[in-house]
Amino acid sequence: MRTLLTVFVKEVIDNFRDRRTLASALIMGPLFGPVLFAFVINLSIERSLDDVDRTMRLPVIGQDHAPNLVSYLRSHNIEVIDGPESPEEAVAAVTTGEHDVIVIIPASYGEQLAGAIPARVELISDQANTQADRDARRVRMALHSYSQEIAAIRLLARGVSPQVLRPINVDEVDVSTPSGRSAILLGMMSYFFIFALLMGGMYLAIDTTAGERERGSLEPLLSLPVTRDQLMLGKIVATCVFMAVSLMLSLCSFYVALRFMPLEQLGMTPNFGPDVVIAAFLVLSPFILLGASLMTLVASFTKSYKEAQTWLSVVLVAPTLPILIVSILTLRPKLEFMFVPSLSQHLLLVDMIKNEPVNLTHVAISVSSTLAIGALLTWICARLYRREGLLG
Repeated sequence: MRTLLTVFVKEVIDNFRDRRTLASALIMGPLFGPVLFAFVINLSIERSLDDVDRTMRLPVIGQDHAPNLVSYLRSHNIEVIDGPESPEEAVAAVTTGEHDVIVIIPASYGEQLAGAIPARVELISDQANTQADRDARRVRMALHSYSQEIAAIRLLARGVSPQVLRPINVDEVDVSTPSGRSAILLGMMSYFFIFALLMGGMYLAIDTTAGERERGSLEPLLSLPVTRDQLMLGKIVATCVFMAVSLMLSLCSFYVALRFMPLEQLGMTPNFGPDVVIAAFLVLSPFILLGASLMTLVASFTKSYKEAQTWLSVVLVAPTLPILIVSILTLRPKLEFMFVPSLSQHLLLVDMIKNEPVNLTHVAISVSSTLAIGALLTWICARLYRREGLLG
């Protein structure tokens, strides 16, 4: 144990000496993700709320042909302004981005409306433009609402109740909770956690394997009175420590960042207090050993620091792929999913954010299977360092 501790302390001290690399691993990884996540979510929320409250300027050609429609649009916080002189100019204005949406009311609108013929109204927009498409949907909803009101008035004028057009009345019952709705946005946090966790130990895993081989310090190190198993285990434990620190920094950074995100305005209440932070750290901790041993194993097959960086950049992406796939498919936790590292931690973390009871059986399987794979990879690393060919 003293020998293993000596190797561990030696690797930790060496890593602390490279301050720039340490800052990149423990600051950029854990802090950049939460800051970027909070910025994007805040920007999306502000734009969504702004689209609802702001007064929209809408160019309309042929306002005199439908004064009631124009008044209706104005009552929906839409400021009607004069449009281009002709439909051709309107198409050109939308194409060049001068206007996002333009409505054209033909001269035949009043005649068609009076004759109970569907009156034609043109809505010109660029659906490839995200902002223009949002404005177009807003105008389209206002026109649809106006059409529904006219239809109801026509039925009442003929002594028919508008309710005949609604043979089925659907009452939606939403069983989601504010915490459950927040998981729609916050479910991707586990991606940042695992990425920061791996980033925290990547440079140390490279330096203790490919770095030492490139510097020529591996052979003298192997000649010391230390078994190669102890040497390898000490290196992996040192990597695990920095990965654990990076994970905790990332969790704490997200805890602080969520305090500045106006999720309540969307009816969401994130369940990510100090108790959830601690629970998330414990759930994700087994992945530390797996990640450290996996990166050490991959870096051991490389011959230079640059080559190791290239291969480990792929390793950083691989564990996060199941999270991306499951986030798109929105799968719920199942027993068989708990045997898949990173995926099981993601599903358990989502349940915590939703404030739903966590299945202890799932936790036990996730922890044991992840630790078992990590221990197996550690054993393979130790066996690999027994080969004399490793020096060549």
